[in-house]
Amino acid sequence: MPQIVVLPHATLCPEGAVIEAPAGKSICDVLLENDIDIEHACEKSCACTTCHVVVREGFDSLGDPEEKEEDLLDRAWGLEATSRLSCQAVVDSEDLVIEIPKYTINQVSENH
Repeated sequence: MPQIVVLPHATLCPEGAVIEAPAGKSICDVLLENDIDIEHACEKSCACTTCHVVVREGFDSLGDPEEKEEDLLDRAWGLEATSRLSCQAVVDSEDLVIEIPKYTINQVSENH
């Protein structure tokens, strides 16, 4: 079974993590099921950028993003060439290394 290595994130996963990731599940679902509370303000409907991740290794194993995801990613904080919305990026057979950006563009969390 593939694994997702989550690089340390000061708030969500300070120590980093290595988690089993069943093929066919979104990165977002795998993180949430393993108590890594990544934001997903649109409830995983590809309508925001709060679940944005940067895929440091294994990017090419993910299916191509649809146009809607690409359009949304243009608004994501810290966009990189290997950025994906974790609710849309589905694990395949390769291990992944991901980084959760320090910030999201989320009005709700900015007000806290």
